[in-house]
Amino acid sequence: MSKDELTGDALVLVLSTLASPHRLRVLAALAGGRAYVSQLARDLGLSRALLQVHLKKLEKAGLVTAHLELSDDGKALKFYQSAPFSLLLTPEVVAAAAATLTTDAKD
Repeated sequence: MSKDELTGDALVLVLSTLASPHRLRVLAALAGGRAYVSQLARDLGLSRALLQVHLKKLEKAGLVTAHLELSDDGKALKFYQSAPFSLLLTPEVVAAAAATLTTDAKD
């Protein structure tokens, strides 16, 4: 996600995604490398179902990526890793992003 790609809608999506303590912990756990869902769930003390919900939101926001791999015994393992991103928020960046908003404010 570059500064030029940071539309108002993208900024709202990223910030709302990062507003969850669970998603922050998931992203922090993936900062050190990749992990498959079951291992990540155990490491974070979350159910796989809840973790999947958070991972899907992180993936939709472009903060993580996923891919399937086959283990030696033929099981499919879904690995996640953090996507490269940098987010610099300044009043000017927020103003430029706000000018492109297409979603309605509900607050």
